Amino acid sequence: MSTILDGMTVALMATRVREEHPMIHHITNSVVTNFTANITLAMGAAPVMAPSLAESAEMAGYAGALLLNIGTIDPDLLASMLAAGRAANEKGIPIVLDPVGAGATKLRTDAVNTLLSELKISVVRGNPGEILSLTGTSGEVRGVDSLATGEGRDSIFMAFAERTEIITAVSGETDFITDGTDWIKVHNGHPAMASVTGTGCGATTAIACFAASAKPLFESVASAIACYNIAGELAVENSRGPGSFVPEFIDQLFALNEYTIQSRLRFEVDGDGDNDDVGL
Repeated sequence: MSTILDGMTVALMATRVREEHPMIHHITNSVVTNFTANITLAMGAAPVMAPSLAESAEMAGYAGALLLNIGTIDPDLLASMLAAGRAANEKGIPIVLDPVGAGATKLRTDAVNTLLSELKISVVRGNPGEILSLTGTSGEVRGVDSLATGEGRDSIFMAFAERTEIITAVSGETDFITDGTDWIKVHNGHPAMASVTGTGCGATTAIACFAASAKPLFESVASAIACYNIAGELAVENSRGPGSFVPEFIDQLFALNEYTIQSRLRFEVDGDGDNDDVGL
């Protein structure tokens, strides 16, 4: 088995983000800008939101990672994403893509296909319907929400990751992360996290924070999702509902420590045909 992941590894990756304090360049959707900026800060990284074509490429050159989120895409924003993405590719800066609503409209689908064809994307994270849309397989999408569970489609997600050489993270009741050869399933999280808009986009932000600092990339993606979801569990347990969840969630992300990560982490790892349950 080539994949190595345990509680200590996840905790060390979280610590590395806080020690290195990487800058994360977001070209994201207007619904989640403030929320994802605060998530970035709570995880120990530094957010910058620079969507203008006049500066997006220059800003990308200073970043530890570039996050592209098509949630409120328009032609001008797509041009800015492409410019920033090319600058990031030239400097070897990882690009994390969130294909919000891909498959729902022609604009969104065409935009994400353009990004995939013209840029070297390191990681893509979406819900099952969005990722199925990228694979060319039919996924039911309502607005920006998926009606598909992704259950039984792991082989499709793995084939997409192998073909594109993009680490693929599929969010759901269980989060599925694959590089096309190995996979990791993260069982942390809580359904109530979906009662607040932007929590999926926030997961992509967490991935970008870890991608900027923690290596290897495959394990860092799974670690980011695990930390994010553990904080979500704690926030649900300590809040009264959606209104109090958001500040509690930011607090839990900020306070996340090695003991909490190791005591709550629940995941499965597979590599080279093996299937090991870890932390369950």
